[in-house]
Amino acid sequence: MAVDIVQLREWIGREESASEVVTPELVRRFNATLDLDGCSLPGDPAPLLIHLCLGQPAVPGAQLGSDGHPARGGFLPPVPLPRRMWAGGAFAFHDDIRVGETVTRTSRILDVALKEGRSGQLCFVTVEHRIGAGGRDVITERQDIVYRDAGSPKPAPTAAPAAAPEGAHRRLIVPTTTLLFRYSALTFNGHRIHYDAPYARDVEGYPGLVVHGPMQATMLLHLAADIGGRAPARFSFRSLSPLFDNADFILDAAEDGAALKLWTARVGGPVAMEAKAEW
Repeated sequence: MAVDIVQLREWIGREESASEVVTPELVRRFNATLDLDGCSLPGDPAPLLIHLCLGQPAVPGAQLGSDGHPARGGFLPPVPLPRRMWAGGAFAFHDDIRVGETVTRTSRILDVALKEGRSGQLCFVTVEHRIGAGGRDVITERQDIVYRDAGSPKPAPTAAPAAAPEGAHRRLIVPTTTLLFRYSALTFNGHRIHYDAPYARDVEGYPGLVVHGPMQATMLLHLAADIGGRAPARFSFRSLSPLFDNADFILDAAEDGAALKLWTARVGGPVAMEAKAEW
């Protein structure tokens, strides 16, 4: 499929903003979905990465693509490659978001790049989000989105990837359909690969429902905060391979000097997401 990268790069510099209140009800639903402890009274610190649930585009059904995402060509560039995934990102935490505050996200397209991978064309869109609450800068975020062609040839077979190592800290996650559905609802994410099993299998060719990348990152960040006794100052992550609802997976962590290395992997499988937390 032809990709006009010159046209797509015209989207660099585009901005949009959205605001939403962190309500006690949202905090309770977030904590319940991810089995987190925490308070939800006005003024309490809100859970880490709850801002991913706020200010999401409320697009009418008629304006959604067949995959459940908003049709392209608004804030994000109209990349013609149909398969879209969140490939990675990074967060710098400056202050707590507090329950009851209005959170504003200002987003800007930083880069659009076309690359050739083993499976065909890949288009990477880099977005910066600046998160403010109560007049304070609270989070700076980089989001890496990747698009690929549905008809890309599969890469030549290679040796089976090595199983992920076991970390010093481990936590088992059972990716039930209920968990995936509830996280999609929290983030108003209509992408059908996370809740529509026939679509995920028959249209996109996956063996099951896909576990959300942002949810894996959120789980790893909360594990890091539990281990470190406080929230990290910086957290970055990168998706290497997908996880599905057909196998349990592990959150792993190991000390790396003053930092913490973290990763997810299905039981007995390779690393799916790798991350780093720094204080």
